[in-house]
Amino acid sequence: MQEKRQTKAEKHAATRAALLATARALFAEKGYAATGTEEVVARAAVTRGALYYHFADKQALFAAVVEQVAQEVLAEIERAAGKAKSPVDALVRGTQAFMDACLQPAARQIYLIDAPSVIGWQRWREIDARHGMGSLRQGIEAALAELPRSQRLPAEALTYLLSGAMNEAVLWLAEAKDDVAARKAADATLKRILELLFTPEA
Repeated sequence: MQEKRQTKAEKHAATRAALLATARALFAEKGYAATGTEEVVARAAVTRGALYYHFADKQALFAAVVEQVAQEVLAEIERAAGKAKSPVDALVRGTQAFMDACLQPAARQIYLIDAPSVIGWQRWREIDARHGMGSLRQGIEAALAELPRSQRLPAEALTYLLSGAMNEAVLWLAEAKDDVAARKAADATLKRILELLFTPEA
């Protein structure tokens, strides 16, 4: 039986996917600086020309990997928040899912450690705004809507402050000697902060 021949578009898609998967594994294992494009194309079994057909340079390849990781982190947040019983519960579940996802070694290395310096804070924030921070902002706005207007804090300020706190928490947890105790403390503290921020005053 004759095998179905790939179309040009399918070949391009397969090559791009191979480059992304290979680069992601190397960036996670070695970090951006120690990963060379020669190793990427060799492991992906593609030509250097194929790499530069899809990506302008190593930084562009890395940015595509960062976008991919951000999309996966968002998927985990939305999956967890979708099980919530209230806007505050959705925030608690979503922030816990964010930490779970970013504590994976690959995501931590690529998304939190290398990305801000490699692609720059502005580009990193643009990506984060479309994914993790964007989801956080929506959750905060939903929780604020449950409060009397007089008790609502600015959504933008809350978004940046909580996002920064969670990013730092992940980096702290990754290095904690007693990671189980540290994670329990982080979860309990974050839950309490969110309840205080979004529970109506008597």
